Amino acid sequence: MILDIEPVEQARPRAVRRGKRIGMYDPPKVSKFKRELRQLAKNRFGNDPLDGELSVEIKFYRPIQKSLSKKERDRRLSGEHRPIVKPDLDNYVKSTLDALNGVLWVDDARIVELHAFKYYSVSPRIEVVVKELV
Repeated sequence: MILDIEPVEQARPRAVRRGKRIGMYDPPKVSKFKRELRQLAKNRFGNDPLDGELSVEIKFYRPIQKSLSKKERDRRLSGEHRPIVKPDLDNYVKSTLDALNGVLWVDDARIVELHAFKYYSVSPRIEVVVKELV
């Protein structure tokens, strides 16, 4: 499944004091990303989340910086040079798995096998392949 949305990393949760209680929430950028990704997945997949043991492969395609030489741009597009800069891959994974809870799978605790990759692309997106293991 190809989801045409630019990947956003999971940021540290923010805290707010309400009287004697402290509430935690996602920063607005992360919250918006999760909402949009969830809606994209619902439109493509429907409302029938998987409930078994799952294998998931996720490919994150980041935008290419505009201030690069043509040679370096071509290297990045060909996959010869992959993203080794922040944000970290695990932060992309966390925000994406959280957003897809209840849509592609009942809970991300069902995922027993996970493969994730970062690439550069002129069209930022997330590609997700989910397989139910028997």
